[in-house]
Amino acid sequence: MTRVLIVDDEPAICWAFRECLTDEGFEVGVASSAAQALASTDDEMPDVIVMDVRMPGMDGLEAMQQFRKKAASIPIIIMTAFGSLSTAVRAIDGGAFDYLIKPIDLDKAVAVIRQAAAINSAPASGDEMPAVDCASDELIVGSSSAMQEVFRQIALVAERDVPVLITGESGTGKDLVARAIHQHSRRRGPFVPICVPAFSDTVVESELFGHTKGAFTGADVARIGLLQQADQGTAFVDEIGEIPLPLQVKLLRVLETHEVQPVGSGTCRHSSFRLVAATNRSLEAMVAEGTFRSDLFYRLNVFRIHLPPLRERTDDILLLAERFLSDVGIGKGMRLSDEAQSILLKREWTGNVRELRNAIEAASVVCRGEVIRSEHLPEPSHQINSSGRSPVESLQLAVTHWIDDGLNLHGSGSFETASDLLAQLSGHTEPPLLRRVLDVAGGNRALAARMLGIHRDTLREKLRRYGIDAE
Repeated sequence: MTRVLIVDDEPAICWAFRECLTDEGFEVGVASSAAQALASTDDEMPDVIVMDVRMPGMDGLEAMQQFRKKAASIPIIIMTAFGSLSTAVRAIDGGAFDYLIKPIDLDKAVAVIRQAAAINSAPASGDEMPAVDCASDELIVGSSSAMQEVFRQIALVAERDVPVLITGESGTGKDLVARAIHQHSRRRGPFVPICVPAFSDTVVESELFGHTKGAFTGADVARIGLLQQADQGTAFVDEIGEIPLPLQVKLLRVLETHEVQPVGSGTCRHSSFRLVAATNRSLEAMVAEGTFRSDLFYRLNVFRIHLPPLRERTDDILLLAERFLSDVGIGKGMRLSDEAQSILLKREWTGNVRELRNAIEAASVVCRGEVIRSEHLPEPSHQINSSGRSPVESLQLAVTHWIDDGLNLHGSGSFETASDLLAQLSGHTEPPLLRRVLDVAGGNRALAARMLGIHRDTLREKLRRYGIDAE
């Protein structure tokens, strides 16, 4: 029978594990401290140890090293409710079999324990945990369960030399996650960021793969491509979905062979880099549309980390705001009033963490005292939605779809504002537009009126006229 030792100073956690694991056929022991756990293993070691990080006296990470001296191969599963990226990385680097986040999902915990028992070993390390550069760790902040899972995923994949695909809306911090993966990896080469949208279609191939002298007009000297510059390091390709389709097959070949062929050259150059890619688009949808190669997608999608939007991790908003306040020189010593905190928690943050940081920086400039109040905060920006389009662009796209569906747009003049667009719609096509805008605005009529560029009274009259007000 597999013996599992649960080490946690919370009696309820120990009881829950004992009840669950006993029903699953395990023999279960419990200890309320690391010292008690170490003493209990003098005579017989368990097959698997599940241990909390924060405990009175010796913490779980320190205790893990003591257990390693007694039995180097024993699988140790670390669990915590107060994790950070550095904690997750220290646990995995120190030889932890896995990293569980509280509140514990017992079904998942049982599955991990079974895996550990079946393997009967974990990465052995009698050495102290390696020092790591945690510069980006301090910028990746979060106490929410969603971010705790992101920390765990970064720690698990950092040393595994596989491609990583980071997904999430703009402004969620995908670049910081990429840097953290590089910093905690074994690679000692450079971290090379590659922002694909920054290059025009005519130069993107040269930027990625390099070129020889005379390869094309203006190529007066040879150039080493960014993928070759990342040799022995990490190439971070941001917005990888923007790579032109003809170049995707060339990138796939580089990933498969680690050979880069510069433009105009008949020979290849070796480059052993680790690819971390990011996108705010659905690559699956692009594959279905034929705008992204399926074989490249499968090569990139080996390990995926999804960054949740800020609206789905509201527990982190004030934590991030305080961090940004401490980062802004002029804002040092400042604090947020209760009213300002309440406003921050209620905002939609369509620009995510980037928008929050900008708001805090702006408020710190406007505030002349030590307390940031509601009037110091900038007005929320509704100019860009989560799709990355402006309201006018979204409305233009919506009307295009309606036209394709058989609806008629009257008038042939061009429109440059939402109100211009609205003025050209007939009574037949205007109601769908109003409903769409209200839906985008979440039912907020004041916001819908601003998006349309009309007065709230005008919007109210239109809603009444079309019977939308009563819906």
